[in-house]
Amino acid sequence: MNPKVEMILKRPAYQRLLMLLALLLLIVGLFVWGVFLPQVETYAKLQKQSADLQVKLDSDRRRADNLPRFKAEYDKMLAQLDEALKQLPNGREIPELLTSISSRAKESGLNVQSFRPGVEKPIGFYAEVPVSLKFEGTFHQVANFFYAVSQLPRIVNINNVKIGIKSGGKSEANILSVDCLAITFRFLENSVVKPTAKAKGAKK
Repeated sequence: MNPKVEMILKRPAYQRLLMLLALLLLIVGLFVWGVFLPQVETYAKLQKQSADLQVKLDSDRRRADNLPRFKAEYDKMLAQLDEALKQLPNGREIPELLTSISSRAKESGLNVQSFRPGVEKPIGFYAEVPVSLKFEGTFHQVANFFYAVSQLPRIVNINNVKIGIKSGGKSEANILSVDCLAITFRFLENSVVKPTAKAKGAKK
């Protein structure tokens, strides 16, 4: 028999028990240090990852639930943008639009004395197209012209209106002399569409 083992066996019972307990504690300590603690650390990391993934999953689910609403809002905004762009003619349509304004003046019975398109002013994705107008007519004729312009499918603003009165005689209505600036807008086809506050504020 191994002398070391024989020496241990000859020791009193309580000493052998203490040595056995010490050996067991050593084995348990090695297990805890080498196996259990790393597993606990790995488990804690996995729990944190699981919690983070759950938060992300909940967030993705909320986004998925709201996706139909976001898509509907996006489609609505595209429709509004398309509708707004329809009111901005491109370069090829400007002559036709100017002709329409001139025609409305003549159809209203006005005596057009001056009709001068001005220099375009680019603003973002569109450009202002000014037209200087000078004409004469009765109050009713002038009102009809302004109303007809407001009914055009394109945006046309009438600004800087100056009105003078010319007597029409005893049996005739007074004649108004009107000097104004008609401003329409042209879509710049090569620009990036970025609606601005000015574009939103442009009205008939």
